[in-house]
Amino acid sequence: MPRADLNDIAAFLAVARERSFTRAASQLGVSQSALSQTIRGFEARLGVRLLTRTTRSVAPTEAGERLLREAGPRLEEIEAALAGVSGLRARPSGTIRITAHDHAVRTALLPGLTRLLPAYPDIAVEIVIDYGLTDIVSGRFDAGIRTGELVDRDMVAVRIGPDLRSAIVGAPGYFAGRTTPRTPRDLTGHVCVNLRLPTHGGLYAWECEKDGQEIRVRVEGQLVCNGTEPMLAAALAGLGLAYLPEDEVLPHLASGALVRVLEDWCPPYPGYHLYYPSRRQPTPAFTLLLEALRFRNQAGASPT
Repeated sequence: MPRADLNDIAAFLAVARERSFTRAASQLGVSQSALSQTIRGFEARLGVRLLTRTTRSVAPTEAGERLLREAGPRLEEIEAALAGVSGLRARPSGTIRITAHDHAVRTALLPGLTRLLPAYPDIAVEIVIDYGLTDIVSGRFDAGIRTGELVDRDMVAVRIGPDLRSAIVGAPGYFAGRTTPRTPRDLTGHVCVNLRLPTHGGLYAWECEKDGQEIRVRVEGQLVCNGTEPMLAAALAGLGLAYLPEDEVLPHLASGALVRVLEDWCPPYPGYHLYYPSRRQPTPAFTLLLEALRFRNQAGASPT
C-alpha cells in the first residue's frame, strides 16, 4: 500500500475517534482545512463515503465504522513496530502519553519521572489528568495509571505504588453541634462533599468495609467536585465531610485542622498500577519508564 494511503487512514482514524475535525487536526498537527481535503480525497479514491458531516457533528458511516474497526488496530501495530525500530538508536527517545488523575501523578508518577527524565533527555512524557476510566487504546495513550482493582484483565499491569487508604474527614468547626458518625449509614445525615467521576456520570459512592461487610454510601451535600484538591480545601473550610486519600490529609490531622471519623471502616486497598495493552510491544523508552516507576517493597521485591 502506498505510504500516502497510510497517512490517509491515520487521518480518517483521528477524525472518526475524535468525532471532530477540529480536535483531530490539533492531534495531528495540521490545519482543519488540510485535514478536510485529505479526507475528501481519500473518500474519492475509495469511491465510498466514510464520514457523515453536519454543522454540529461528525460520525462514521457504515463503511467508516468497518474501516475504523478493522484498520485501527492494524495501524496501531504498525506504529508500534516503527516506534520499536526507531527506539533501537543509541539513546532511547520518544514521547510517552499517560492518562492518570492528579493524586496518582503526584504520588506515583512524578517521583519516578524525577529519576528518569534528567538521565534521558530524549524521552518526553505527556500527562493528561483524567478521573474517568479512559480507553487508552482509542485515546491513543501509551499507558494509564489506576488503582489495581480498576485495571482491565486484558491489560498488562505493573504495580508502581504501595497500598492506599482513604480517610473520611471534616474540620473541627463542622462537627460543632453535630453528632459524630459511628457507622457509614450515619453519613446520610451529614453534609458531605461529593465527587463526580466522568466515566460513571453520577456521583461517587463512598466505599466502606469492616469485618468483611462492604457498604457503599450515597452521600449528599451542597458541593460537588471533580478532583481531590478542591474537596480537601472544602473540608478544611468546614463545608462538610470529605472522602480523600489518607496521605493528603495526614498533615492536617496532625495539626488539628481536620478530624477523622470511621477510620475502622477504611481498610487499605491495592495501590496504583501502570497499565498498557498486552499486544503492544514496549519501546526502549517505555521499558525505561516501567523500571523507573516499578514499586519495590522494603524487601526489594517488585510485585506486579
